[in-house]
Amino acid sequence: MKIASWNVNSIRVRIDHVLEWLDYAKPDVLGLQELKMPTEDFPLEAFAEVGYSTLVNGQKTYNGVALLSRTEGLNPLIDIPGFDDHQRRVLAATYGDTRIVNLYVPNGQTLDSDKYQYKLDWLKALNAWIKEEAAQHEKLCVFGDFNIAPEDADVHDPEAWAGRILCSDAERAALAELTSLGLQDSFRLFDQPPESFSWWDYRMAGFRRNRGLRIDLILVSEAVANMASEGGIDKEPRALERPSDHAPVWFEFD
Repeated sequence: MKIASWNVNSIRVRIDHVLEWLDYAKPDVLGLQELKMPTEDFPLEAFAEVGYSTLVNGQKTYNGVALLSRTEGLNPLIDIPGFDDHQRRVLAATYGDTRIVNLYVPNGQTLDSDKYQYKLDWLKALNAWIKEEAAQHEKLCVFGDFNIAPEDADVHDPEAWAGRILCSDAERAALAELTSLGLQDSFRLFDQPPESFSWWDYRMAGFRRNRGLRIDLILVSEAVANMASEGGIDKEPRALERPSDHAPVWFEFD
């Protein structure tokens, strides 16, 4: 089974990129983040024509997540249960015997912002819910744009980013709490090139200079990790005209 995650930063702008990537990468399940489109406007037919069923949790202008899949997703769930939130950031479904959770974690803006506290509260609620999901599903994958670089190795300039948003101690602690529930960073299950990133700022030639962060993650339970065969980051779409600032990340297991 091949799964993938991609923050497309507007499905309206990037739909051709997504269709092209589906054609050559052929994932069984692709999670999209930052749709910036309400559910009712999502282009279901375009993906149905190429063999993908779609679940959507959309929102006008901001946020929004979707799951595209070759088989229909069962037992779908939108948003974090019990967490009062008007932002559409979560979508989960079951494919075969594998539960997949697609996330668009809040950015947080700056450490002195109300949005940062919202991010920490959101992550606390997420971790409590994922603990329940992990107890119910032996094969669990949690992926998406986490807006957190797990370690300094995931940052092009750790010194410059130290203590800043996406790299703060509290954010990393929340992510570590999530992985402590029995989830592993699938990217690190394989030998990877140094300075491998999934996001590059549009400004200051970030992509050309490889000044990026690895903030798009696929976390998997032990049962899935034991079946791992390949995984990585596909930088090619980031080099296209009018690209998302993120690249797709992918993972394959038997």
